[in-house]
This record gives sequence, structure tokens and C-alpha cells, in this order.
Amino acid sequence: MYYQEEFTKEEEAILLNHFTNIDKPVFCLINMPEVVKGALYARYSRSPKSLRRLFLDEFWNEDDKFESIEIDSSKAEKLYERVFTQYGDDSVAQLGAAHLACEQASNLLTKVLEWGRIASYLEQSTRYIYYDQKMGDSYRYMMPKEFRGSSIEKDYIKTMDNTFETYSELVRTLVEIYKKEFPKEEGISMQAYNGTIRAKACDVARYFLPTSTLSNVGIFASGQAYEQLLMRMRVHPSSEVRDYADMILEELRKVIPSFLKRVDVENRGVEWSNYLRDNQVQTQDYVSKNISNSISDSSDVNLIEWEEDAEKKITAYCLYSSSQKSLSDLKEIVSSFNSNEVREVLCRYTGQRKNRRHKPGRAFENSYYSFDILSDYGAFRDLQRHRLMTIEWQKMSPKNGFDIPSEVDKSGLIDKCLKIVDDSIELHNKINDNFPELREYALLFGHKIRYSMTLNVRQAFHLIELRTAKQGHISYRDICQKMHNLIRDKAGHGIFYELMSYVDHENYELQRLDSEIKQSSKEKN
Repeated sequence: MYYQEEFTKEEEAILLNHFTNIDKPVFCLINMPEVVKGALYARYSRSPKSLRRLFLDEFWNEDDKFESIEIDSSKAEKLYERVFTQYGDDSVAQLGAAHLACEQASNLLTKVLEWGRIASYLEQSTRYIYYDQKMGDSYRYMMPKEFRGSSIEKDYIKTMDNTFETYSELVRTLVEIYKKEFPKEEGISMQAYNGTIRAKACDVARYFLPTSTLSNVGIFASGQAYEQLLMRMRVHPSSEVRDYADMILEELRKVIPSFLKRVDVENRGVEWSNYLRDNQVQTQDYVSKNISNSISDSSDVNLIEWEEDAEKKITAYCLYSSSQKSLSDLKEIVSSFNSNEVREVLCRYTGQRKNRRHKPGRAFENSYYSFDILSDYGAFRDLQRHRLMTIEWQKMSPKNGFDIPSEVDKSGLIDKCLKIVDDSIELHNKINDNFPELREYALLFGHKIRYSMTLNVRQAFHLIELRTAKQGHISYRDICQKMHNLIRDKAGHGIFYELMSYVDHENYELQRLDSEIKQSSKEKN
């Protein structure tokens, strides 16, 4: 089922000292300094290589000696066994962590893997590599084992192959068009220029990648976070997700076994997993019987909930830690403030921000916004990774529409692109008739998905400023620009709007150019 990467005998010997296996798509990093792990994952997202190949090619040399030290851990394991398993003290499971790599995972699976809030993720980018590079004889897409030998198999393979062929033609054509449209200027390195052109072409072409497209995900998380993830994955309707759950559990037990003892225990983890599954099934049953399945007609970005007095409320919290007054007294005092007084306190508390990383303090966490968003799957894919908020998403449906970037018109391939969109919908309907829980594998990044995001004001600063940055993808930049405007125009929070001073509402032709120049300069130095 998985492409088997080949290594020499010498390479295998090196890898076995630093990875828990060399023949599976899921493995852990071992016997490696933390700084090497961090650098390796940072490089991972911008490389088409597997983590093991990347390690061999760019991080290993004969003078490196990342030697393991044998430690008698039996006493510690017995302690964890007693405290964690017998006493049920879940906080202990936060003390052990592991670096995990999940490779050849569909983009649907990556969203499951990145569900946890208290974990760190790094996902292979669609911007820095071309996805028309095959793995062995196959394009980079997941073939669910449910489809093998079924009436769906041939149609699925044909549709996926045609989709990747069209993606390949589109992205390569756009690269040549953009090189003519935006010739390299004097003083810009060829590396920075080529990177910018590639990114622009890939950003357009990604709308036509299927959600089955394979990706690599690096995860660093505690034992507790992994346990929570596995509880959900083990009862997921997709065999891909369940199979990865089994592999993840197997590999993690090689490095942090004490923290994952409950996952497959009948009256512990199994019972917990069943609880989660049963709740979902019951809710879905209610919806199917009582809620119309018709598609809602609403704007693409809508502010649903907010507190009208949020600016005065947060002003009271800003004053709290610097005073000796109760919160009730401060709220009473602030209630009589005029807008200029509120502005002064909020501006003093926020301070002179030199860049977007200078965020206001936690007082801004005491009010929130809830947005309902309908966007292309690609934008959702990027926004979903923000962890310090509550995000819920629905199943993708072709009835929600498809976003076709206007740039496709330049390629002369609009008919081919529309054809694979139609083919994906036809495949979606066929899968729905046979495997309804797996129908999303047929759809493309350009198909729209509905999701809600609830985040506090402080997190809104972070997300909106980060995702409107010049180098960001045009799709999520547009979403976050609209969120920013809604905070002012619908919620009436003009001061918050102004204090989000690093929101960028401009549009750019070569949005990645400045970043690529900086990166090229760093690499030279």
C-alpha cells in the first residue's frame, strides 16, 4: 500500500540508530539532539524528500556521533504505571513527549492529525514543491483500501491520474507565463526569483489538487496529547485514519510507552473511544431525521457572535493587574468612560508595537468572536492549524461550489481544469453511493467547505495579522481581511480594528518576493 523507499546497507545502519524504523511511513526520531530535531522539521515542510532521506542528505556526516546512552528506566516506568494507569493522574502524561513523523498521509488525514490543541505541527507545503513528482509509478494520492477490488477502483485511479496530469500541465505552464510577465529585475538573485515564481504558480495550481494528495506531517506532542488523538482516530470511519492510529501507537510505544498504556485497554481507552463515536453517531442521526440537508445561502465570511461592550470589558481587565480593585469595581468604573478614555487605556496596555509578534497581553483574551466561513479547502487547510481557538468543520460538498482563480485563464487550460472539477464531482457521487463516509477523497482543494472559528480578541490579533501578511496565499488573506473589516463594521469595535496595526489590506502580484530575497540572503550568509 505504501511506497517503499530504498536505502543502501550503510544508510540503513545510520538510520536505524536515529529512527524507530526504516520501512514504514510512521516513525519516531531517537538518539538525536533536540536542536537537530528542530532544524530537521523546519527543513521538512519545504522539501519533497522524506524525513529519513532529508536527514541523510542534509544533516548527516561521518563526523557526527549522536550516540545513545542506556539508562535504567525501570523504576521510572513503574512509577508512571502506578500514578498514570492506576491512579488516573492524567497530568503525568504531559511530562513525556515525542517527535513523530507521519508520511504519505492524505490531506484529509492531516486534518485529523492536526486536531489537537496542545501540540506542534509542521506540514508539507503545497507552495514550495511540485506535486507532479511520482512516488514509484504512482502520483502522490491515497488509494483507500476500501476501494481496492470494488467498482470504484478503476474510476478512482483514472480520475486521480487525470487530475494530477492536469495539475502538472497547469503549474508548469504558469511558471513559464509568470517568467514572461514578471522578468527578473537586476539585483534579485536567481534563487529568490525562481522561488517566487514557483510559489505563485503553485498557489494557483493547488486549487486542482485532490484532498487525497499525500503529504508529510511532523508532530511534537506530549503523551497526553497523543492519547487524546488516538482515542479519536481509532474509531474513525476511514481505514486510512485507523491504520495510521495503529502505526502511531506502535511507534510511540517504542519511545514513550508509559504514557500510552490506556489507549487499547478495554475499560479505559476503548471505552472512551466508543463514547466519542457513539456521541457523533447519535448527533448525525438526529440531524439526518430533523435538519434539512439543503445548502445554506450565506456570505463567505460572516461574524456570528461577539460582545458589544467588548472594548470596555477588556479595558477593565487591562487595569486589573495594575490595581488593587476588584473586577466588579473596575467594570463599574470603566462603564462611565467615554471612547477617548477607553482608547487611552487600551493603547497604553497594547504599547508601541514594533512588529506583529508584539501582541497585547492576556487581558485581550476576555472577549471573543465567532465566525462562520465558507471557503476553498486549501484556505481551510491552512487556517485549521491555528490551535488556540475552537474550530469545527463540516463534510465537504460539491454543492457548496468551487473557487476557480482568475489566473487560470492565462494558462489556456481552463477547459481541462473545468473537466477535472466535473470528473471529481462525478466520482464523489459514485463513492457516495458505495462508501458515503469516504466521498471527500474525490474532491479538490478548490471545492468549498464550511467551518466555524471562535477565537478571543488576542488570538484574533495573531491570526488576522499573520494571515494577511504580504507573502500569504491570496485565499486566506481575503478571508482574514474580511474578518478584520467585520470587527469594525459589524461588531463596532473600531479601537480593536485600529490596534491590529499589522493587518495588510493591500494586494500584490509577487507576494513571496520579499520573503524569498530574505531567505536567499540568509542562506548565503
